[in-house]
Amino acid sequence: MLTKQFIEQLKGIIGAKNIRMDNASLLAYSYDSTAQFQAMPDAVVTPANTKEVAAIVELCNNEKVPIIPRGSGTNLCAGTTPLKGGIVLLLNKMNKIVEIDEENLTMTVQPGVYTKTIHEAAESIGLFYPPDPGSMHISQIGGNISENSGGLRGLKYGVTKDYVLGLEIVLPNGEVIRTGGKLAKDVAGYDLTSLYVGSEGTLGIITEAILKLIPKPETKQTMLALYDDIEKAAESVSSIIANRIIPATLEFLDRHTLQVVEDFAKIGLPTYAEAVLLIEQDGPLQIVQQDMSLIAALCEQNNAFQVTIAETEEEANDLTAARRTALSALSRLKPTTILEDATVPRSEIANMVRAIGVIAEKYNLTICTFGHAGDGNLHPTCLTDARDTEEMTRVEQALGEIFEAAISLGGTITGEHGVGAMKLPYLHLKAGKAGIAAMRSIKQALDPNNIMNPGKIFTILE
Repeated sequence: MLTKQFIEQLKGIIGAKNIRMDNASLLAYSYDSTAQFQAMPDAVVTPANTKEVAAIVELCNNEKVPIIPRGSGTNLCAGTTPLKGGIVLLLNKMNKIVEIDEENLTMTVQPGVYTKTIHEAAESIGLFYPPDPGSMHISQIGGNISENSGGLRGLKYGVTKDYVLGLEIVLPNGEVIRTGGKLAKDVAGYDLTSLYVGSEGTLGIITEAILKLIPKPETKQTMLALYDDIEKAAESVSSIIANRIIPATLEFLDRHTLQVVEDFAKIGLPTYAEAVLLIEQDGPLQIVQQDMSLIAALCEQNNAFQVTIAETEEEANDLTAARRTALSALSRLKPTTILEDATVPRSEIANMVRAIGVIAEKYNLTICTFGHAGDGNLHPTCLTDARDTEEMTRVEQALGEIFEAAISLGGTITGEHGVGAMKLPYLHLKAGKAGIAAMRSIKQALDPNNIMNPGKIFTILE
């Protein structure tokens, strides 16, 4: 519970109208897109600038009140659930594009800017911001940075961390620092920028970011390859990469996902196929045509029974948009949808798909699989009902085995969703005891009062 004195001090920083403590608001921010976890905050506050954020953080640090920074709440690891109460710090008022620097190919933004807005602003002047998480229409850049979000174009272009050049950060004691800058090279001390990308709000609050832009690709083409064998589709992915072709997008959907997406999007997807690869290449026209011709041949060699290239830009956009609806479509089928993102080296994608199928059968579960197959990042999605305790026990056992399978293949427990609270029990599989101890040491040094998003990534003494 927040004291009256604390609330009055908070009002002095941001005004009473920017503090919400009514039951409806507290309930609305008690969970995020990972609906299995829920906890009520004590207040929801909305600062307007870095100065206000810093003052709020300093106050919370002095009073040892937890702070959970939050944008749209689209994250999928329970990363913004206020497990220890405290205040949810909404950053959606800080939503300005501060600057687009065409000379240095950078964009400076506040954390509340929607990812899609960044894409549109860059492309309007012939530039390109590649990271494109599936929720980009509603996700905000602060959350993308905090989770190190990926997306459909991750195979060719990388993920959010590859485009963050500098940050403005409010530390857990309320001090403000700037890291990096509009620089191609900078080795002045520890790389604090990289430390904060993917830190899930546990080490401070990002209030501004300098993003790298690149020239917009000249053209793109989109292909659909259909298979009657799910493993042949996975083998095609390995074959494409082994032939040293790096598509902009190389996505995988199994039949169950395909059927649900088509029912949702209604664009004429081939629901009779056991698996589909959605492949996009961009760049100079001649190279795109050359790559797509070779990719088509490789898919056919791996027993694709149909390979087609979208004839119009509208058709191509419909295919990509349909893939982005996969989670929304699947969530309509059962009361509880658990979306995971086990990731393996690209050469192991076929083995990972095979392992997921065996585990789903072993535990008698419905697990639909889709994802960014080209970079080894699969999303096995379990459709279940959290009220069925017996089935949820099987779900937890199955997910544990999926993560163990990914690790055994040289992979990781999460490629882009983060650890948060949901994958906290599995972090040791990847980081090991010593790795977790090192992370705890960093957390303790920067946030000794453990106010920043407590209860996430790993447990510490509280």
